[in-house]
Amino acid sequence: MKYVLVTGGVVSGLGKGVTASSIGVLLKACGLRVTSIKIGCLQGRSCGSLVHMHHDPYLNTDAGTMSPFEHGEVFVLDDGGEVDLDLGNYERFLDIKLTRDNNITTGKIYQSVIDKERRGDYLGKTVQVVPHITDEIQEWIEHVAMNPVDGTEEPADVCVIELGGTIGDIESTSFIEALGQFSYRVGPGNFCLVHVSLVPVLNVVGEQKTKPTQHSVRGLRGLGLLPDILACRSTQPLEEHVKVKLAQFCHVPIPNIINLHDVMNIWHIPLLLRDQKAHEAILKVLDLQCVGNVPREPKLAEWTDRASKCDKLKTPVRIAMVGKYTGLSDSYLSVLKALLHASVALNRKLVVDWVPSCDLEDSTAEESPDAYEKAWKSLKGADGVLVPGGFGDRGVQGKILAAKYARENNVPYLGICLGMQIAVIEFARSIMKLNGANSTEFDPTTKTPCVIFMPEGSKTHMGATMRLGSRRTYFQGNKCKSAKLYGNASYVDERHRHRYEVNPDMVPEFEKAGLSFVGRDESGKRMEIIELPTHRFFVGAQFHPEFKSRPGKPSPLFLGLIAAASGQLDHLLQRPCGVFSPTGRCSCFSNGTQNLKVYKNGHVIKPLKGLVNGHYPATGNGAIPI
Repeated sequence: MKYVLVTGGVVSGLGKGVTASSIGVLLKACGLRVTSIKIGCLQGRSCGSLVHMHHDPYLNTDAGTMSPFEHGEVFVLDDGGEVDLDLGNYERFLDIKLTRDNNITTGKIYQSVIDKERRGDYLGKTVQVVPHITDEIQEWIEHVAMNPVDGTEEPADVCVIELGGTIGDIESTSFIEALGQFSYRVGPGNFCLVHVSLVPVLNVVGEQKTKPTQHSVRGLRGLGLLPDILACRSTQPLEEHVKVKLAQFCHVPIPNIINLHDVMNIWHIPLLLRDQKAHEAILKVLDLQCVGNVPREPKLAEWTDRASKCDKLKTPVRIAMVGKYTGLSDSYLSVLKALLHASVALNRKLVVDWVPSCDLEDSTAEESPDAYEKAWKSLKGADGVLVPGGFGDRGVQGKILAAKYARENNVPYLGICLGMQIAVIEFARSIMKLNGANSTEFDPTTKTPCVIFMPEGSKTHMGATMRLGSRRTYFQGNKCKSAKLYGNASYVDERHRHRYEVNPDMVPEFEKAGLSFVGRDESGKRMEIIELPTHRFFVGAQFHPEFKSRPGKPSPLFLGLIAAASGQLDHLLQRPCGVFSPTGRCSCFSNGTQNLKVYKNGHVIKPLKGLVNGHYPATGNGAIPI
């Protein structure tokens, strides 16, 4: 096993997560199997958000109980792990499935060591940071790195490890020590350290300054880690004399100094790395330069096309994002990425209008008329409305009003988790005239409980007590839009994170009034997908489809929302399989068996073996895009 460690210096929020993901993309494009580990969580912006006010690596055992204001979104994995949002970056970029163990926190390490001490595993010895904590970290990395993540039984060739926070943080001291030991443990040729640092420009002087990076590298060396590659963040491309100076003072060869300047979209980062031969530098350190006698060259044609296409899109599609944490975009990072994947696939430039749900409420009209007017103007000017998941009762009435507006005005609507639940509540109040209808989350004494607490949930313990991870949803027939979007599949596996669900006792009344529950769990008692058949596109999902969306494989429900918002839904649903592939390939499922074909002018031109579960193939040729 080979290891690439990505550290950060000078300031937080430089984009270590995207850098680590991009390194993974580059190595994967060179024909290597890649897995990823995140230690702690990203401090600051991964993709353009504000800097978060905490230090890494954090003591929590997972990200499940952390506020979105502190941490950004909680990303959910197939195994139910509530993890750092950077694991979402890894999964999206590398198209892999990680586990909760791929996210290492100080809390997990200390808990594991304390559990061993309580069992007597240390035979009465004094338990210390060195060697017990540092050994636990190293053993955890070695064990997790061997887990297959790409759908095969084969372990990865390279494990990319990202250390959260900034070099010098007191919280990461034990991890730095462990990783220093680890580099010696695995030996030369098996460990490559990439240090991400900032090269700022002071407006007064106007020149790129190397001193912060010099100090950062000196600190890293003082802790026993020697950088093999410098990844320098800057607004503009690095000047050549700056690279010479960095090489001289940081003891890193000029070819190993990579510049990651600001780009139009983050899909360009792997291409920046490729253009500067970063793969050659990394592969040389890892002694992986050739397959046989043939030099490894990254194959990134599809990635290049997508990045270029994203930059050139001009026709806008406006989506109103109605939520509670609209001041911090990382709170909805996966939702934003899923919207972007779908928009690019459908040749539309995504424009997100952030609408604080509280601002739609009548109380805001009295307290802050300008905010109220602005919120409603944004909602009414949107081509589609999305209400994402959330917890707590603040802003719920505003979300209900947004769902009501979308339903009454035939505006495409997608509700996720809470967004589905409030659509059900709104339907009960407006159409069924059940004025007291509510969720027991917001009104425990409601006489019309449309949404109830799950029987197996816990109200006393917060962490990992929800319905979490991958669960199967069965479509109730294939006539509905959702089933068609998923390729007329009979079922789909999607990830969940919720404590409340639609009251199954009220479902017959809802369906009699015209609300269809088109997706349910295996018992038929849990409602997973709702639709209004008479509406252009009004869909709610109890699960979180955003977590499985990929740049080349957009989530079907997000694809449906963008298609409806841009006038392409009918065309999308009329395709032979009802599914759009961004690469121009079309997935057809007949009689429950996989039967993938490529269509041109309605005729089959090439049969292909495909992927199940509404996901689209990312390889193959000969198709004509929409």
